[in-house]
Amino acid sequence: ELEGVSCQPVEGAMYAFPRITLPPAAVSAAEAEGKAPDMHYCESLLMATGICTVPGSGFGQRSGTFHLRMTFLPAEDRLRAALVRFAEHHRGYLAQYS
Repeated sequence: ELEGVSCQPVEGAMYAFPRITLPPAAVSAAEAEGKAPDMHYCESLLMATGICTVPGSGFGQRSGTFHLRMTFLPAEDRLRAALVRFAEHHRGYLAQYS
């Protein structure tokens, strides 16, 4: 339901690997800082929300795609609250770099 984010259904694991679509300006900003675009996104997410994710670039993602790894071990109510913060950050990040 979140523009620019897609994820395969998660079954039997504690990690999800959502794919994120980043605007060209975000990719350029990351490269200007010497960072992978998904690392730039993950750092922004951490600083803005306290949500710690791992950039997909560390997992051999296909060139030109961006992913992040997130765990879903928290209790359901805490996970829901974190996903709301994630969605708010994602919308803001897209707005900032669009």
